[in-house]
Amino acid sequence: MARLPRLTLADQPHHVIQRGNNRQAIFIDRADREMLLGLLGENAARYGIALHAYVLMDNHFHLLATPSTADGLPQWMQAIGRRYVRYFNDRHGRSGTLWEGRYKSTLIQTDRYLLACMAYIDLNPVRAGIAPEARDYPWSSHGHYAGLRHDKLLTPHPLYWSLGNTPFAREAAYADLVRAGVPTADQAALTEATLHGWAAGDRDFLASLQRATPRRVLKARPGRPPTPRN
Repeated sequence: MARLPRLTLADQPHHVIQRGNNRQAIFIDRADREMLLGLLGENAARYGIALHAYVLMDNHFHLLATPSTADGLPQWMQAIGRRYVRYFNDRHGRSGTLWEGRYKSTLIQTDRYLLACMAYIDLNPVRAGIAPEARDYPWSSHGHYAGLRHDKLLTPHPLYWSLGNTPFAREAAYADLVRAGVPTADQAALTEATLHGWAAGDRDFLASLQRATPRRVLKARPGRPPTPRN
């Protein structure tokens, strides 16, 4: 079956996952992680990307970003991927592919899933058992939004600003949101949509989105399509 083109639209937030081939490590040490973060920031400016959130795990990373053009996101990921593989292979004396095929991505409905997706990203280290709380993991955007540090890579989404009228209020509200966790249904919806390239949103959002693009935004129902009547 031919694979669908990625669903990428300008001015809409997208959740992105890139994994290492055969689940191998894509970061060996601090220098590797700093290199990828540097590439994210350098190329975000070049391709018109607002990076809202990220987490760097040992063998994969997650991003939440809004492109200003329809082709900005794939150009960004291609530039980062190629440059990082060259760097990683040269530094660690290896050759060949590093990534597990194409990156995975989904377009998400802002008011329904954006904050949930940020928390989902922050909680990856907790779910993996490598950090007791999101605040304890240094390689994610959580520290910026919880008021623990400043991260110049990030462009907070307007929905984050709506959490409070002062920096302290926003930071406290966001930290509380992450501590509360992501509802199981939201976590499953975000995972399913991202891994399969479908959009994540409610019925009205998906219908509106489908009118804006010829590419299917939802998984097709099983069975043959109905035969048109004469």
